[in-house]
Amino acid sequence: MKAATAIGIGMGIFALLLSAMMDGTSPATFINISALITIMGGTGGATLASVGMNSMKRIPSLYKMAFKAEPPDMRARLDLLVSLADKARREGLLALDAMLPDVEDSFTRNALQLVVDGTDPEMVHTIIEAEVDGMAARHEAAAKPFEKAGGFAPTMGIIGTVMGLVHVLQNLSAPSTLGPSISSAFLATLMGVGSANVIFLPVANRLKAISAEEVELRMMTLEGILSIQAGDNPRLVADKLMSYLPPVERTEEQSSGSAAPAPSLQPEAA
Repeated sequence: MKAATAIGIGMGIFALLLSAMMDGTSPATFINISALITIMGGTGGATLASVGMNSMKRIPSLYKMAFKAEPPDMRARLDLLVSLADKARREGLLALDAMLPDVEDSFTRNALQLVVDGTDPEMVHTIIEAEVDGMAARHEAAAKPFEKAGGFAPTMGIIGTVMGLVHVLQNLSAPSTLGPSISSAFLATLMGVGSANVIFLPVANRLKAISAEEVELRMMTLEGILSIQAGDNPRLVADKLMSYLPPVERTEEQSSGSAAPAPSLQPEAA
């Protein structure tokens, strides 16, 4: 479910507010501009100093990715690779050249182009694996701002609380203001810890999970491309790639050790 991240964050915030309301605390109590400035400004500045401006500019698009990213269709990729293996086995590797424009995924298309061009299998493996490693490194860097923010926010919350308590100690001569002032001071810690554990770190973990899924898809593609280049039987290709799919997505025939017949590759479905 692609909206799981947004739903999860919403549930976390709702649960915190609901528990406070059940204890008789109004949600309006948590609205504190000075604490918010301390957390957001301090965390944002520290994160900017850590990862640089280019990474910070990508944050809006990364939030969108975390909230709306579609899970990879491993089954569709397997069917595509088996179909390509069937065509290559019947008509030869050069026959795949005519199918390249119909392959929508650029990674798969580029890998097939290497095979059609007659590139050595070991070199194909090296090139494709290097591309996967590069993608994984970029994805890891993309998650860094959220990881850093998740680390800085609680500390900024403590700093905001200490600053608030300093203000409280300076006004001990006015006992009637001590309660609200102390409450306001501790809101900074609450905001810092809450934002880190409900927003920043979950988004970072979600981005890592999306990256891991993409790496898994591409490694399956690599395995399939190399099998196609080696001229493996389409059924053998299906058996190899089936290990990348969760059991629930495997057909009964494949689960019992017999791969399903290779489907024919249609241009509109490539």
